[in-house]
Amino acid sequence: MSLTRGNDLALAMRLADAADSITLARYQSLDLVVTTKPDNTPVTDADKASEEAIRALLKSHRPDDGIVGEEFGDDAAGAQRYWVIDPIDGTKNFLRGVPTWATLIGLIEKQSDGSDVVVVGVVSAPALFRRWHASEGNGAFVSVNGGAPKRISVSQVSEIKDASISYSDFIGWEDRLAPFQEILKSAWRTRGIGDFWSHMLVAEGAVDVAIEPKLAIWDMAALDIVVREAGGRFTNTAGVDGSLGGSGLSTNSAIHQKIVDKLNGR
Repeated sequence: MSLTRGNDLALAMRLADAADSITLARYQSLDLVVTTKPDNTPVTDADKASEEAIRALLKSHRPDDGIVGEEFGDDAAGAQRYWVIDPIDGTKNFLRGVPTWATLIGLIEKQSDGSDVVVVGVVSAPALFRRWHASEGNGAFVSVNGGAPKRISVSQVSEIKDASISYSDFIGWEDRLAPFQEILKSAWRTRGIGDFWSHMLVAEGAVDVAIEPKLAIWDMAALDIVVREAGGRFTNTAGVDGSLGGSGLSTNSAIHQKIVDKLNGR
């Protein structure tokens, strides 16, 4: 691992530590403050405090990098590198006391061809005692209960009939809902796990496909590189690589094109 990339990953881990200390302290708190954003989704005081802490650390340690965060917007105009932050992915779970929530931290670098590529990612789920991380060209790893990182890799399942598929729900699919339901009917196993965990299970090889029809960049950046570095593929539902396409499809690579084709009526 290059020194620069290693430093970026170390900083991402530090950002995750800062977020964990805030989110865990507020998780299942009786005085948790919940408000509704303009898009009618909930936000807690923990979401805001966590992103503020991450932004403060980045301003101190990477003042030239941009930041895109779910709660406090886009400060990445003109930056060649920018950090993408979701302080709590799975806020509805967090505020109900369900442990499936995580802080997502991704670092995106602009390439010479003009594309934006995620080069570092950390997914920290302290209530599940798990943290996943990856950096470009160095593989993907999971740490359980603070233990040593263990390298992870995707499955080798190549047929939909043999596949385990995880999704969020049936909202937001629009004209892809019918083909999506047909995919589920033909699969070996389906579960509505949702959010970041679906994609991390793909990276670990426990699930073969994870799919969500409507996502923002902060929902996907960290997941994108963990899945790719584990040997998988991350695109939108139209099959366009990366985390900028408005939806998220993680697979083990072997089954990816078959899912894309069926979703899009091919």
